Amino acid sequence: MNKLFLVILLCLTGSITLAQQPERKTLFIITDGIPVDIIHKASTPNLDRIEQEGIFLESYVGGERGGITQTPTISSNCYATLITGTWVNKHNVWDNNIANPNYNYPTIFRLYKDAYPDGKTAIYSTWLDNRTKLLGEGLDATKNLKIDYAFDGLEHDTINYPHDKHSNYIKKIDAAVASEAASSISKNGPDLSWVYLQYTDDAGHHYGNSPEFYNSITYHDALIGLIYDAVKQREEEYNEEWLFIVATDHGRTPLTARSHGGQSDSERNTWMVINKKDINDYALNYRTAAVDLLPTIADYMNIAIDQSTLYELDGLSLFSPADAFNLKGVLIDNSKLLLSWTSISKNSDTTAEVYISTTNNIKEGNPDRYIKIGEVPLKEELALLSIEMPEVSDFLKVVLKTPNHTLNYWVRKVGSEK
Repeated sequence: MNKLFLVILLCLTGSITLAQQPERKTLFIITDGIPVDIIHKASTPNLDRIEQEGIFLESYVGGERGGITQTPTISSNCYATLITGTWVNKHNVWDNNIANPNYNYPTIFRLYKDAYPDGKTAIYSTWLDNRTKLLGEGLDATKNLKIDYAFDGLEHDTINYPHDKHSNYIKKIDAAVASEAASSISKNGPDLSWVYLQYTDDAGHHYGNSPEFYNSITYHDALIGLIYDAVKQREEEYNEEWLFIVATDHGRTPLTARSHGGQSDSERNTWMVINKKDINDYALNYRTAAVDLLPTIADYMNIAIDQSTLYELDGLSLFSPADAFNLKGVLIDNSKLLLSWTSISKNSDTTAEVYISTTNNIKEGNPDRYIKIGEVPLKEELALLSIEMPEVSDFLKVVLKTPNHTLNYWVRKVGSEK
């Protein structure tokens, strides 16, 4: 009788423990245009306390210099990269006009709603286009994505926020956005949120590498602290566990820091702060990339991603084990494929499968057919594989499927146009 009672008690305890697991939520903030070398010159007590709970990571944008993935270091290109996990050759956002984004490479918001239709999303932004164009709210191409809580568009309110040449109206809008974000998060606790703050980029353009620019960073830091306090309150009162990420979208030109858009180190070098310490060996030992944001959030939020989308992601989760990164390839005589990568796996016997496709149907929303052409030992970091390239195709897509994730790379035929 006592044994039966003990078994029942253990079962009940286990059920109660399971029911009390914290609910996971994610919020990410983009503070615009702060180079990695300048962030350390400003006073940032709130970013410092987030870093103390987690980690500061140096990152990069811009894709592969001179390669198919090279992406301008312009704001909207970089936002698109962050929220789709792909470079510009896929998301197709080439400038701030956002003329023709390719929604067949879904944003983290579309992926989240696919996985959790009843989940709540939010955007609090100093730029309306983030919701209407980059996320594509309400469009057929995004399956009529709906954001549950939205606060944006104040830049079009010239009565309450009259425009001035020093962008003080943007500074005021940022404050309104941060205040609403903190209030909404405290009250509603959306599951996936994006906060966008712009003033630092404007200050960089106006003042360059200067005390005024540093002060704008400190100003944003205070707004970030307001939002982080709301998140900490939610964790304490509602048994929630939040992933909180602050990132910048691009760096700035060397020395003056007045502009951006090119491929210099200072324009490509960025950073992110995460309130978690349990990151993987890739994040701990190598420079992360803007494309890592989406897979990191998807991993944390347990978002299932279909194979077609998974094979196109250009980044890695910063949490789950990573086996390799930096996949590259070149065709030799259009009959052999030379692959290289950087191995992370500690298991010397780890192998990966290599798949190729000579179509790019996903660009139009249709699946590609991949064929397996071999297996390679990850520790070698190099492989030469025989292939047959059809005459009608000018490029192929390569997928390296490791035990824990996939990597991909686009390879052009010799002599084909970029």
